[in-house]
Amino acid sequence: MADSSPFATKPKTGIRVIIVGTGFAGLTAAIECHRQGHTVTVLEKFPVRKQLGDIISFGQNSSRIFCRWPGVGEKFEALSHHANGLQIKTWNGQPILHQSWEKETREWGTRYDGHRGELHGVLYDHAEADLGIDIRLGHRVVEYYETDDVAGVEVEIVTESGATDKTRHKIEGDVVLAGDGVRSLGRTLVLGHEDKPLASGYAVYRAWFDGSEIAKDPLTSFFYNNPDGDQHICWIGPDVHFIAASLKKGSFSWVCTHKDVADIDESWQLEAPVADARKVLEGWEPVIQKILDYTPEPLVDWKLVYRDPLPTWISPKRRITLIGDAAHPFLPTSIQGASQAVEDGVTLGVVLRRAGSGAKAPEAIAAFEALRYERVRAAQKTGETTRDTWHQMDMEKIKADPESMRLRREGWLLNFDSEAYAEENYDKTVEALRRTGLRDTTEARKLNVPDMS
Repeated sequence: MADSSPFATKPKTGIRVIIVGTGFAGLTAAIECHRQGHTVTVLEKFPVRKQLGDIISFGQNSSRIFCRWPGVGEKFEALSHHANGLQIKTWNGQPILHQSWEKETREWGTRYDGHRGELHGVLYDHAEADLGIDIRLGHRVVEYYETDDVAGVEVEIVTESGATDKTRHKIEGDVVLAGDGVRSLGRTLVLGHEDKPLASGYAVYRAWFDGSEIAKDPLTSFFYNNPDGDQHICWIGPDVHFIAASLKKGSFSWVCTHKDVADIDESWQLEAPVADARKVLEGWEPVIQKILDYTPEPLVDWKLVYRDPLPTWISPKRRITLIGDAAHPFLPTSIQGASQAVEDGVTLGVVLRRAGSGAKAPEAIAAFEALRYERVRAAQKTGETTRDTWHQMDMEKIKADPESMRLRREGWLLNFDSEAYAEENYDKTVEALRRTGLRDTTEARKLNVPDMS
């Protein structure tokens, strides 16, 4: 008997979707395109799975999607950090405010905060083991291409030892979704030139480790020995903020955003000694110094890349699109980068099904950009605003108006269903696109500017 639930897998469409990258954008696109009835192949350059990263956050606009996938929401819940809000303090420990999550959770649903690698593993297993999606590890994309009728990539095979067979293999479909991150090779085809990321002027030290020693120390034990559940605290200072979080299961994480002008030509993710963070945080509250004492070497040194908003995410023949960080990298202070990547994948699944065939895939890809572009840009601005507010650190203004330091949590952003929105707005968006022959999505984008009132 067929599953009659509104979120059941749809009948096969015959549309062939090639996805590059198994990050959150790529896996969400794979799961949602499969659920919408498309045939999916996912290519990942790494030859083996690795559980990497530290803390990541998913707002209600993405968590509602995970809860539609059988078993995924429950697994995320078991792995997540559960604090009753965010405490914001000055660099030397003076309380500014406590921002509760209670109202937004009651009205908009749950959010998930957990270890990037653990949560990623849940999605990967759901895609591969539960749904049987074709995920091919060790397939490094070296070129994107398209014709009027197909989109494709050329790949080289990477073995588990790291050796690369330079023989190129073509893999083709009706569309290619480039979820290959901030250094996306797909950008060159989309933009017509190489687009190197620029240093944003900021970087983040990151750490995730066992918190047992922090739980024992009298100065820091409050992170675990308290009746209020997990703790989530942000200390702010001029051009720096430090956020620490504990999980009752024993894990501890912290991130420190700070000024940084290092070159990022070679890598955006490096390693750094804890001593580097000590220099940035010299003189800050003793609790922070004690956290650094227990932090293992080395830190992740994550350079925040900057890009002006791209004029377009989609290729000239409308068969290839950038998704996730490849299209729109976010500042961490937005707390929306991963969630917007999820919305990308959901929207693509819908628009391809509504297009109905591979022949009409270019119309779907143009609709994807038109539906998403203005919303993503507005979400990106929230991160810029929060960063600037926190880093100005004007104590007189903070004393006069502590609420100004509140992390922005707005309904237009979080109380949003990307699947429902794409379904409801597809027809009028396509109608606007047809007036320009799909050449320009500007008019159609204007129909999808978010209402932030």
